[in-house]
Amino acid sequence: MKILGITWTLAAGKGTVVEYLTNNKGYVHYSVRQFLIKEIEKRKLTVNRDTMREIANELRTTFGPSYIVEQLYLQAEKTGKDAIIESIRAVGEVKALKKYPNFFLLAIDADQKRRYERAISRGSETDHITREQFQAQEQAEMNNSDESKQNLSQCIQLADLVIQNNGTIEQLYEQLKQI
Repeated sequence: MKILGITWTLAAGKGTVVEYLTNNKGYVHYSVRQFLIKEIEKRKLTVNRDTMREIANELRTTFGPSYIVEQLYLQAEKTGKDAIIESIRAVGEVKALKKYPNFFLLAIDADQKRRYERAISRGSETDHITREQFQAQEQAEMNNSDESKQNLSQCIQLADLVIQNNGTIEQLYEQLKQI
C-alpha cells in the first residue's frame, strides 16, 4: 500500500492529478477539503476558503498539527489500497506523514496568472473571487511559523517531487506517467 500526499499552490492542478491517479491507477481518494466541508456544514457555517482555513487551523490547534491528515491516513490504512491524501497544507502534517515508510509527498505548482485563470474558469464555491482576493488568499496560506497552520511554500519545499503544471492537461498526464 502506497499513500501519496498532495500539496500545491491554489489552482495548480491538484484535482486533475487526483482524477488521473484515481481513474487510471486505482488510487482511493481522501480529501482534506471534504473533511473540512463536513465539519463546516455540521457547524452550519458558510463554505468558502476563509472558513475552511479557519476551521482547519482550529482543528490543528486543538488536536495537533497533523490531526486532519492522520484521520484520513487511518481511513486509508484500513482499506489496504493505494491512496491519495490531498490538500496537505501544514508543515506539521508533512512531518507526521513522512514518518510512515509508505508515504510520498507530491507538490503541484504553476505560474500564478495561469492558476488564477484556471480558478475563475472552474467556478467552484471558493473561486468566485477577484485576482486581488486570489493573491491575498494565496499569501495567507504561503508562509506561517506555526506548524499547525497553512504554509504551502514550506510544504512544497518538503515534497519528494514537484511538478510544474504550466502546460496542457496532456503534458501534465505525461509528467505523471513518467513518475
